[in-house]
Amino acid sequence: MSSNYKFHDQERPYFVTFTVVRWIDVFTRREYKEIIVDSLKYCIAHKGLQLYAWVIMSNHIHLIIGTKNKPMQDILRDIKRHTSKAIIKAIDENSQESRREWMLWFFEREGKANSNNEHYQFWQQGNHPIELWSNEIIDQKLNYLHHNPVTAGWVEEPEHYLYSSARDYAGGKGLIDIILMG
Repeated sequence: MSSNYKFHDQERPYFVTFTVVRWIDVFTRREYKEIIVDSLKYCIAHKGLQLYAWVIMSNHIHLIIGTKNKPMQDILRDIKRHTSKAIIKAIDENSQESRREWMLWFFEREGKANSNNEHYQFWQQGNHPIELWSNEIIDQKLNYLHHNPVTAGWVEEPEHYLYSSARDYAGGKGLIDIILMG
């Protein structure tokens, strides 16, 4: 992994992205998005995660995060490990999931191709953390993150998308308690 993609300063916020292997559109169902929301809430309450912004798209997640005590890479590792197992289990147990066999086949195939996995691989390797070292960079990443659902054509205004912190930044209340930046 390039030194450009590591957490150098644990005191600063970082922009990170988790992407589903093969860019598979998993987060088209509410129950899979709720696993992410619950995991983020858990890590805020129990692991020292500081969440400044977030959005769940159909095949990736963007976060702006910090930490109180535990190294960010450890928190992200735990989030990815837990959510990958929970989402794969939810897909496997969802009798309404029309793409169940297809998705599980891909996750298993990706898992076998990577010796770091026990069986399946849900998330792509890495998080590509970008240190947010200036107000200009923070504003740019917040804007980018919150406008993803608008760019995708899902909503006309960022705060109309439920699975994002854009509501909080627009003066409302979102699904997860976050720390507002700047």
